[in-house]
Formats: sequence, C-alpha cells, structure tokens
Amino acid sequence: MLKEYRTIGEVVGPLMAVEKVAGVKYEELIEIRMQDGQIRRGQVLEAQEDKALVQIFEGTSGINLRDSKVRFLGRPLELGVSLDMMGRVFDGLGRPKDQGPAILPEKKMDINGEVINPVARDYPDEFIQTGISSIDHLNTLVRGQKLPVFSASGLPHKELAAQIARQATVLNSNEDFAVVFAAIGITFEEAEFFMEDFRKTGAIDRSVMFMNLANDPAIERIATPKMALTAAEYLAYEKGMHVLVIMTDMTNYCEALREISAARREVPGRRGYPGYLYTNLATLYERAGRIRGLKGSVTQIPILTMPEDDKTHPIPDLTGYITEGQIILSRELFKQGIEPPIDVLSSLSRLKDKGTGVGKTREDHASTMNQIFSAYAQGKQAKELAVILGDSALSETDKIYAKFADRFEKEYVNQGFETNRTIEETLDLGWELLAMLPHSELKRIKESMIEKYMKKV
Repeated sequence: MLKEYRTIGEVVGPLMAVEKVAGVKYEELIEIRMQDGQIRRGQVLEAQEDKALVQIFEGTSGINLRDSKVRFLGRPLELGVSLDMMGRVFDGLGRPKDQGPAILPEKKMDINGEVINPVARDYPDEFIQTGISSIDHLNTLVRGQKLPVFSASGLPHKELAAQIARQATVLNSNEDFAVVFAAIGITFEEAEFFMEDFRKTGAIDRSVMFMNLANDPAIERIATPKMALTAAEYLAYEKGMHVLVIMTDMTNYCEALREISAARREVPGRRGYPGYLYTNLATLYERAGRIRGLKGSVTQIPILTMPEDDKTHPIPDLTGYITEGQIILSRELFKQGIEPPIDVLSSLSRLKDKGTGVGKTREDHASTMNQIFSAYAQGKQAKELAVILGDSALSETDKIYAKFADRFEKEYVNQGFETNRTIEETLDLGWELLAMLPHSELKRIKESMIEKYMKKV
C-alpha cells in the first residue's frame, strides 16, 4: 500500500512542493487526489532530504493545499506499447485521442529511454527516399540520421512535414517502415491539417501520432517527444521496423522548458533558456540511430521555427551542434511561390556521402550533386552581379549560369507538396538541367558518366 502525504508546502505555476517525504526518487511518477476526488498526475523534478519538488501534468489550478493528498508511485512515467498503436492518435501523455479503444499493452516502457552505447551503434549509411528532390539528391537523408528542418514563422513547414511523412520509404527493401509523428504545442487548426492529411492519403495506417495542442499544459509538452521516441524505439528495436520520427515544433518544447525553469527560479542562460538546454535536447536527438545486430532503426526529422528568422538563436544553434546537418527553408523562395522553399545552398546533410552511390541510389548521384551545387552557386552570384552592374556586365557563360539558377529553382526545387519523385526521376531532371551548361563546364563529372547519362536527356 502506497503512503499518502498531506504535506503540500506551496504551489508555484505548474510546480508543487511536498514536505516530510521519504524514499522519493528523481522522475518518479505521482498522483494527487484533490479535495473533490479528481486525480491528477505529476512527476518528481527534484528530491532533497525530506522535500520533493513535483511538476503537475494537468496544472495546479484548483488544488487545495490542506485537503489534497499526494502518492508517490515508485516508477517513472511509462508508455504502454503494442503494435496496435499503428494507425492511432494519442495525446502528449500517450492517452488515446481518436475515440478508439484503450491500447492493451504488450509491455510498459520508461519514456526517458536508455542511452545507446556508442560502441553498439551502427553507422547510418542506407538511403531514405523522401520523394523531395532537394533533399534526396542534394541533402540526402539516411537511416539512423537526425536531420532537422529549420523553418520560420509563416513558412510552410507543416506541409513539408506532412509530405515527408506520406512519401518517405527505404529503397530496395521489403522491410517494414513506420512513421511516428509528434506534434508539440501546435494549434487546433494545425492538428486538424495533419490528421486530415494522414487519413486522406492513408499514411495514418503506418503511423503513430502524438498530438499536444497549444492549450495543453506546458508539462505535457515536455513529455510528448519522449512518448514519441519511446514508441519509435519499441517499433524499431523490438519489432525490427525502420521508423522515421517527425517532431514539430521543437521551439514550443524549448519554450515549455524555459517556462518550467522560470517557475523553479533557476538562473537563466542565453535569452532566458535554462543552462541545460543543450543537454536536454541532446537526450532527445541522440535517441536516433541504428544498433549493431538489430534490424530496425530510428531516424529523426525534428522541425523548429527560428524566432525572428535568426539562425544564431539558442534553439537552432544548439540543435545544429547535436544533429548531422539541417534543411533550411527560405523566406525569399517562399515569396517567389516556390514549394517547398528549401534553401539548397544553406542546407547540409553531413551523412549524404554515406547513403549514395551504386547499390544505394545510382552511380552518378555524388558527381551530379556536386556539379549542380557548383552551377547553382555560380548562377546566384551571376544574378546578384547583374542586379548591381546590369546584364551587360555578365559574360555569356555567366548568363547561362543565371538561366540555370532560374530553371533550377522553378523546375527542380519547386516540385510542390503533392509530387513524389523517385531518385531516378530526380537524377534525370538534374541531367536535363546540366545539359544547359557548356560541356567544358562539367568539370565535376567523369566523361564516361556524361556519355552514359547525358544521351538519355
């Protein structure tokens, strides 16, 4: 029988202090029975001697300090997992949100997970096709990678997230593929968009969705990505599936951390965020990967909106340090009507060379990627020069590069949110654009490949 305490000291925001306790552990789950019989759940944030600081998931409003009772359950917050989770929608604490029946769990898992031993990690090197040319060809995603999307207010990151969730697949593999989607602090309209899109396209059948809305408690927001990653680890490492985890918006998660930190009266770090923001984000991002001897994998695409479009803001800055690259959305391209507005030159996938080539994509992948990057960069420079000095200042070659940049943005990057291109279609389109350039400018591609692939265009 668990002991009940009636020693609530004080309540500050979502936090509550309980005094004269014994044997309490960090991250232990608690239950509060309020004076009206209602039960709320919480978690221990700090335990010192005979005092415990707890955070309440449903908020502290209406709690009567004298008449409410607290029970410490002796276990951390857990998620009941089962294959029945596929096709279902849950809230940020893992409770069904789709009017469906409760899940009969195969087991319960601690949502804080376990750190993957670096020695046990397998190197990410298998191509994942998203159907988006500027990612697949130029900033390739591989199994086990963590590749964030840096967006900004008003940019179409939700459309991009839905497109990746619909289209992503592991090539040359008949192994099971699943998507775990975590919506963190989003609006009701955004939640409706995602659920409608997933149901309409059938993507829901291979997905597990966790929905935390903007009007849900901040404490729940902190649990949501952990719930999603726990479900992903179960599907990957126990059921042998390749799992893609999409989390949007990580900025809302960090804001919830800042809110809790302020309530705890902690000394703030950069821009008011807690000093442990880097460590906290790392505990989430480092749950991506592959483990030697196991079939499954966890790949992450966290999406965050950069406050004031600032790449040096602590959230994108620290995320960039932890992850293996970033996909950056461009406001300038968005204003031109280009969808998805991916800024190819600023984006980077540090593992792209590991997931391309013979047996993975195609032999001409790396060389055409390098040539297109070079040509697009030169075309952008030529266009900037023309703005300052006029077209007459450009050489004939510069003018060709400027036209290449225009066509590249309008035909290659601007594929829309409904088009699903195979990697072969993307590579062939790349050759079609490269055919604009003089033969002498194709310095990054072997002559044998030019002869083999340019003839097809």
